[in-house]
Amino acid sequence: MAATPVWSVDPRTGNPREQVAVEATAQDVDRAVRAAHAARPALADRAVRAALLRTAAGLLDEAERHVVEAADAETALGPVRLTGELARTTAQLRAFADVVDEGAFLDIRIDHEDGARTPPWPDLRRYKIPLGVVAVYAASNFPLAFSVPGGDTASALAAGCPVVVKAHPDHPATSELCVSVLRRAAAQVGLPEDVVILLHGFDAGVELVKHPLVAAAGFTGSVRGGRALFDAAAARPAPIPFHGELGSLNPVVVTPAAVEERAEQIGAGLAGSLTLGSGQFCTKPGFVLAPAGEAGDRMLKSLAEAVGGAGPGVMLDHRMRDAFVSGVRERAALPDTEAPVAPGEGGEHAVSAGFLTVPARRLAAQGAHDLLLEECFGPVTVVARYDDPAEITAVLSRLPGNLTATLQLSTQELAGDGDTGPGLLAELTPLAGRVLVNGWPTGVAVAPAQHHGGPYPATTSTSTSVGATAVERWLRPVTYQSTPQALLPPELRDDNPQGLPRRVDGRLE
Repeated sequence: MAATPVWSVDPRTGNPREQVAVEATAQDVDRAVRAAHAARPALADRAVRAALLRTAAGLLDEAERHVVEAADAETALGPVRLTGELARTTAQLRAFADVVDEGAFLDIRIDHEDGARTPPWPDLRRYKIPLGVVAVYAASNFPLAFSVPGGDTASALAAGCPVVVKAHPDHPATSELCVSVLRRAAAQVGLPEDVVILLHGFDAGVELVKHPLVAAAGFTGSVRGGRALFDAAAARPAPIPFHGELGSLNPVVVTPAAVEERAEQIGAGLAGSLTLGSGQFCTKPGFVLAPAGEAGDRMLKSLAEAVGGAGPGVMLDHRMRDAFVSGVRERAALPDTEAPVAPGEGGEHAVSAGFLTVPARRLAAQGAHDLLLEECFGPVTVVARYDDPAEITAVLSRLPGNLTATLQLSTQELAGDGDTGPGLLAELTPLAGRVLVNGWPTGVAVAPAQHHGGPYPATTSTSTSVGATAVERWLRPVTYQSTPQALLPPELRDDNPQGLPRRVDGRLE
């Protein structure tokens, strides 16, 4: 049987650019996973892991022009956006190198033997070890930061886990270029290149999550695709952790006082957030609860002016474009649903941004309008107009889990005047992993305190895929009991030769 070619396609025209590779067979997947598994011992040295991450960052910086050109040709995201995304990607790699150097992620805990306790304590020493080979499923909308050299790969390598990446079909040439850089970085620091391996093809992705030597998986993509892989991971004879980011509506609540105070500012800010990257951010604000009345009308006028001036945009591929066009058409046809700026086709290969409005009461109970509470990938948002604050509670109670939730408050409400701010914040917190006040959710800072995750279907686990604690997804704890010093891993010995942070007999050292 002939191998299936993998083509790089120009989303601006829909035309193939070049054949990049061929889809991996089941035998190819098996060879790749076994090669990555064999590379595990080489990643045991934390200093070498840190060097790998920093070297990879440096080589990606050196290849900036080629990487940005390749990514733009396959995604139409533009050089400015992609240059910034590459900077974020290399910053992530360096940040995880710092995490590895510090060593706090090992969570070392030592309790010395204490026979005076009832019952007595034996000598116990606990830290975290890498799970093994990690399967990474690259995202379409971030060809660098959530793809081959992205956060899943960086955090897994930081944990000491080799990585097998299933490339996204929207940017195969970019994926091949980036994996070549990562493998070159591995060779430069004395590691086997197979600490990172790339595969192409839908069937390869299915085979990968089922392989018995794959110990965990990270995914960013659709609810349907992610749920299928999540179920496959759970159905294995030995189930594995599956950290999937699947979908998010990212609700925004605008209070009457906020819209009275700064209607035009809120409308313009919402427009900028929902049209960023042609609406192809997982944190795009896709649903807004705004008050009815004159001030709310001013907000919508500002939103319409800003969105109407955005111009057409190209989506990542024509399949996504077609899904967006049909999705907004179906939503706009619902009773009492209007389109002040109609989203949809923006030419043969592009889309136009817009927004829909609907009375909030239509969403307070189950019905046909439930479609408006589902994510529509692309430059559109739904504004639900409420007449009474009780409608906010009724609608929020029906929302699924989200990556983010945003609250727009007035100056007085920000200062704690009244119960509105605390009450709405308490209602939004159970819905999302990141709650914003007077900001917009697009843009996820790579910081130690960041959390990029949320209740299902936003993610399939409680972990984050961004920030220092993302490394925890690829580790498991192990405790040694009554083990002689000479047999202990260096990290757990009393003399602490590596100077690692740890908690000893309950005290942080």
